[in-house]
Amino acid sequence: MIGSFAASWLLTIHWRGIAGWRWIFIVEGIPPLILGVITLFYLTDHPHEAQWLREDERRWISEELEAELRAKKKAREYTIWQAFRDQRVLLLILPYFLALVGAQATVFWLPPFIKRLSGLSGARVALWVALPGLAGIVGMLVNGWHSDRNRERRWHTAIPLLCAGLTYLLVALTQNFHLAMALLIVGGGCLAYYPVFWSMPTMFLSESAAAACFGLINSVGHIGGFIGPAAVGYLSDWRQGGMAAGFLFIGMCYLLAGGIVPAVKIPGRKRDATPVALPELRFRKPLSWQDWH
Repeated sequence: MIGSFAASWLLTIHWRGIAGWRWIFIVEGIPPLILGVITLFYLTDHPHEAQWLREDERRWISEELEAELRAKKKAREYTIWQAFRDQRVLLLILPYFLALVGAQATVFWLPPFIKRLSGLSGARVALWVALPGLAGIVGMLVNGWHSDRNRERRWHTAIPLLCAGLTYLLVALTQNFHLAMALLIVGGGCLAYYPVFWSMPTMFLSESAAAACFGLINSVGHIGGFIGPAAVGYLSDWRQGGMAAGFLFIGMCYLLAGGIVPAVKIPGRKRDATPVALPELRFRKPLSWQDWH
């Protein structure tokens, strides 16, 4: 959301002999450098090293993680190579790849699509581009909360992806700007799948095997982030002002991703095929306003 506003403003400037589009790269490159340095000194490797938590909080988190680790190892202890060959890991790679094909294509092509359909200026287009991101924030919070409450992961990942696929297919069939924006905002809610999806590998993997699989899924998935924008650019016949084929492609990617996720068998609710009895979390009482301060 912030990036779309910043980019629309930076594109209009020409400061110190540097074009606006170059300032976008400079400005967007600075925060990761600063946060990378902060991470080295602030983000700890283990909960018991986190001095910004109280002693009882550090102890509670450590005990819960140890209990969860023992439960997973009792079911099965994976090496990294065994985890890489696990069917569930391979199944998780494919939907994430397809989802990023659609997501990155949308990031690249949504602003020109809105501008072409509405005829608005770049600054006003940035306002509209931010709205799907806002829907995504709300979707992630609500879907993550509901998934934890029901202790269910697969359908809380699949349903947002399927809904996104349907909305993008409908976008391809309309030339009405306001209807298209309403559908795109709903489609932005597909981001609700992110936190639930990334909790799935940790339901059956732990320690280095889980970390390595996070890297594997993420690395292969981001190849889709390269393919998506190029594919939509190829499919969209800009000489006739249309992007219908591109949005049909995005919608199909999301639908395929959502259709694959339910096939991933992970421990959780009793109806899953291979349940593992993980320890119940013993939550402390809710934090008061004074606790937050």
